Amino acid sequence: MKLHELKPAVGARHTRKRVGRGIASGNGKTAGRGHKGQNARSGGGVRPGFEGGQNPLYRRLPKRGFTNPTRKEYAIVNLDVLNRFEAGTTVTPELLQEKGYVKQVKDGVKILGNGDLNVQLTVKAHKFSESAIEKIAAAGGKTEVI
Repeated sequence: MKLHELKPAVGARHTRKRVGRGIASGNGKTAGRGHKGQNARSGGGVRPGFEGGQNPLYRRLPKRGFTNPTRKEYAIVNLDVLNRFEAGTTVTPELLQEKGYVKQVKDGVKILGNGDLNVQLTVKAHKFSESAIEKIAAAGGKTEVI
């Protein structure tokens, strides 16, 4: 197959309906909008969620919860990821981001204890879970809170 032979899947593309182009087209005169009324007018129609004046669903349901403006969002890294580093390495958030193990360091990095650690490392992060601290120490490594 070559580039000039590429075609979209059957039914994936539709031809535009050309309305208001004479009686014979079947969509002439009113252009498929019917006679008069809100939907026949230019700019006509109702907004999304409008229920004809009845109290809409989004107003009938109660509001729940709130957004904490001071919430801190940590990028998480599990211990099994740290096995990829060589023994004696100092693992920092910058190194994790550079290697691609963390996409974006938002408010910091948190190390979680999922998996086993087989390498002796010095890990610097903003937060650690209890199990992560224990497993890093058991592997002969050190933890350092930034």
